[in-house]
Amino acid sequence: MSRTVVIVVTLVAYNILLIGIGLWARRRTRDEDDFFLGGRRLGPWVAAISASASSSSAWTLLGVSGAAYLWGLPAIWLIPATISGFAINWFFVAPRLMPMSRASGAITLTGFLAGNEPTPLRPVIVNVAAFITVFAFLFYIAAQFQAAGNMFNSLFDLSMETSMLIGAGIVVIYILLGGFWAVSVTDTVQGLLMAASSILLPAVALVTVGGFDGLMAGLRALNEPGLLSWSTEQTAGAGLAFAVGLLGIGWGYPGQPHVVNRFMALRDAQALKHGRRIAMGWAFVVYIGMVILGLCARVLMNEVPDNEQVFFLAADELLPPVVAGVVVAAVLSAIMSTTDSQLLVAASSVTHDSSLRLRQKNPRRQLLYSRVIVVMMTLASVAIAIFASAAIFSRVLFAWHAVGSAFGPILLIRISGRDIRPGFVLTAMCVGFLGTVIINNFPDTPGDILERYLPFILAFAIAWAGSRSARKRT
Repeated sequence: MSRTVVIVVTLVAYNILLIGIGLWARRRTRDEDDFFLGGRRLGPWVAAISASASSSSAWTLLGVSGAAYLWGLPAIWLIPATISGFAINWFFVAPRLMPMSRASGAITLTGFLAGNEPTPLRPVIVNVAAFITVFAFLFYIAAQFQAAGNMFNSLFDLSMETSMLIGAGIVVIYILLGGFWAVSVTDTVQGLLMAASSILLPAVALVTVGGFDGLMAGLRALNEPGLLSWSTEQTAGAGLAFAVGLLGIGWGYPGQPHVVNRFMALRDAQALKHGRRIAMGWAFVVYIGMVILGLCARVLMNEVPDNEQVFFLAADELLPPVVAGVVVAAVLSAIMSTTDSQLLVAASSVTHDSSLRLRQKNPRRQLLYSRVIVVMMTLASVAIAIFASAAIFSRVLFAWHAVGSAFGPILLIRISGRDIRPGFVLTAMCVGFLGTVIINNFPDTPGDILERYLPFILAFAIAWAGSRSARKRT
């Protein structure tokens, strides 16, 4: 059996499983609360792995391994950058957001950030938040479909357009069938597959290169830059800015609606306690594995045309066809695990939060509107991926920080037990989002340090200035 046939059979079986999960979840989806939060009944494994997988995406398997191949040792800073984000979310955000969202009845992050008080500015806040979510996620989802296109194109020599449509079609089917339950359970399957691949492929690569000693010897032979510089020609100051800029990735985690909604859906405190351990273990395995893979590939491979294809090339060269088929399915898993969550969050922002008059008393009619939005978002993201292609790594981080700087500061202050006046909520949200968009259009600073810190800090300062203790108000 040829390698291509093995991969096709693996992918077909895998996607049949996902659609089967969607059919199962359909029976559990009766209203908006089920469609968007699974009735707040998520256990520790589903919550932890699905949240982890949806925050990681193809950016982790393709982008991080590709960055490690391109940069060398400085890519190690990606490990504390991402793991610190997981720690902020699971140790600070989750224990506070879970009970507070239940008490307020919020089923979306936007609803929680806007508060329950019917102030004149509340409709404006939720509409602006819905726009930010949809705008940023269009580019984020486009990056995932672009990764799917790269995968099918490199494996089967299909056109990029056809490849993207195939990947998008698979995702949409099981979202439309089962909503949040389908997304969470499939993300758990996908997250476990990503973790297995992040152990297997780097381990084989490390053995091939001669262990850690052989890896370090190979990197020294390439005249590698030090940890505080991505190039031997850069100054120490620029190298330090590069490292600090990468660490800023962690600040984007609290503001991601498709991640923190898992905390709102947790079953109880026990599920949170066990989920925290599972999520942190998953993060260590996946991110360390991908950095090791990229560094090993830097030693083993000659220059490749596209550094974000390193994962595929390593699987092709180092693994037997059957195992390579499973590993390729892991990339499809990474793509789907983020795309499905973001499509669902974008649909909830438009149909549940915004004032576009899509709210309906009939639960079935409301679900229909939500599913229509999912399809429209999918088509728009595919169009962006086809007609405005960009590097997966940079496109994902732009969308990541645009949303994180808009929502993260407000969320952190709210869960700290402080109320924020509506005008300051709106201003902080706009400054965080527009600041990221504006800085992104200027030449890159080392590690994109300005883009990853300045909008977040300004938004946090504005929100804090307009905040007061909830106890004092009472």
